[in-house]
Amino acid sequence: MGDSWLWILSVALIVAGLAGTVLPALPGTLLVLAGILLGAWIDDFARVGWGSLAAVGVLAVVAWAADFVAGLLGARRAGASREAILGAALGTVAGIFMGLVGVLFMPLVGAAVGEYVARRDEQRAVRVGFATWLGVMAGLVAKIAISFMMIGIFVVALLV
Repeated sequence: MGDSWLWILSVALIVAGLAGTVLPALPGTLLVLAGILLGAWIDDFARVGWGSLAAVGVLAVVAWAADFVAGLLGARRAGASREAILGAALGTVAGIFMGLVGVLFMPLVGAAVGEYVARRDEQRAVRVGFATWLGVMAGLVAKIAISFMMIGIFVVALLV
């Protein structure tokens, strides 16, 4: 009976991790990784071995890097100022408290406001805000895809 509760906890960590790929308040890929590690441990690493865990660990690092780099690349490609990048970061944090809509759109608002403060050019501010938002969304999509890849490796290892 004890293993059943551990499996439930493993699945709960993975599900919370998937939610965390969208909600920045939760460390998404870290929770998915923790759930997978717990699942491997429950099974004494018999079916999910070190090779699978190494692959999942590398994917977790890639997901974190993709999430971080994508927003910066979007901002940099548009020629964003440091204020715009800071504004996007602050907008992301503020968006956490505004629900899903805030999480999705506050980085755009923050980057646009930061760029406007830096250069006083409304058109440029909107362009930089949009480019930064596209980068953040690309990172989000990559993080979700990689999280599902991590889960796929885990499930295949369990079943094979």
